[in-house]
Amino acid sequence: MAKSNKKFFTRVKDWFRGMKSELKKVIWPTPKQTMNNTGVVLAVCAASAVVLGGFDWLASKLVEVLIGLFA
Repeated sequence: MAKSNKKFFTRVKDWFRGMKSELKKVIWPTPKQTMNNTGVVLAVCAASAVVLGGFDWLASKLVEVLIGLFA
């Protein structure tokens, strides 16, 4: 049992070493790039909300018309 625990902790330690090594290779964005990317994400979310809201409104009007025809 003790041997398997040692193997486990060795693997965990190796995993953290590998993670630390990979994080050193990351090119982090500048604050300006982060602000620009955030703006793009917010604009796309807003545009998506408008489009989906339009489809929802159109679908509800279509359902109202159909109900009016058969009521």
